Amino acid sequence: MNSTYIFPSILIALDIGAAMPYAVKGNWRMMIYWLAAATLTACVTFTGKEVAQ
Repeated sequence: MNSTYIFPSILIALDIGAAMPYAVKGNWRMMIYWLAAATLTACVTFTGKEVAQ
């Protein structure tokens, strides 16, 4: 794993973790919000051009 992916990967994990309590309580809108945030971060981070080294 490239070192530039460490922080975004942690952020994705935190976003997914933030969605869990909302899923348990049945607050689907907030769960979808946090899962969408994780998805957006993943799309921006892991698609597109590689960083020039």
